[in-house]
Amino acid sequence: MTQFATEQEQFWAGEFGDEYVNRNRYDISATLAMFSRILSKAYDVSSIFELGCNIGQNLRALKLLKPGSTISGVEINKTAHANAVKDFPGVINGSILEIDPASVGDVDLVFTKGVLIHINPERLPEVYDKMAAIGRKYVLISEYYNPVPVTIDYRGHDQRLFKRDFAGEFMDRHPNFRLADYGFVYRRDPVFPRDDATWFLMERK
Repeated sequence: MTQFATEQEQFWAGEFGDEYVNRNRYDISATLAMFSRILSKAYDVSSIFELGCNIGQNLRALKLLKPGSTISGVEINKTAHANAVKDFPGVINGSILEIDPASVGDVDLVFTKGVLIHINPERLPEVYDKMAAIGRKYVLISEYYNPVPVTIDYRGHDQRLFKRDFAGEFMDRHPNFRLADYGFVYRRDPVFPRDDATWFLMERK
């Protein structure tokens, strides 16, 4: 297996990431509902790139909502990538920390959804910089939120899930982006339940 710079990358590229692929197959109706609200505040989006797309569930939802758009991403796990690339041939197999923004180019919307929580916190500034470089118009961050950084046990594994104010940190580091909209997805939603998570849409000024 490829050797990565952080334990977290190695974790997701390996056996645990393979097992996650089987758990990540779900009905995308709630994802469609969330992205439809987000896209209602994101204008003239015709190209989208996801950091950490896994098997492409989010990309499939976005393709339904924006059928004429160019949609792609990057995924570290080879098994997940093999699934995603069937529908999205442009998906790259590699680490977010290693990808060169120049190889992606400028896209209208770049996003993460449940991915920053699994990245080594010391490397987050690099990811924020990559998102700012790739996102020509919008950056979307959809993650578990906490006002201060905390580390949570993740399925019996330590140092594998981190909560913090990712969007706030991104805007502090890149003040040329402003908050355009934000929302919360709730596990008890009577129509479209999903894991409790926040999303923040940021627009380039």
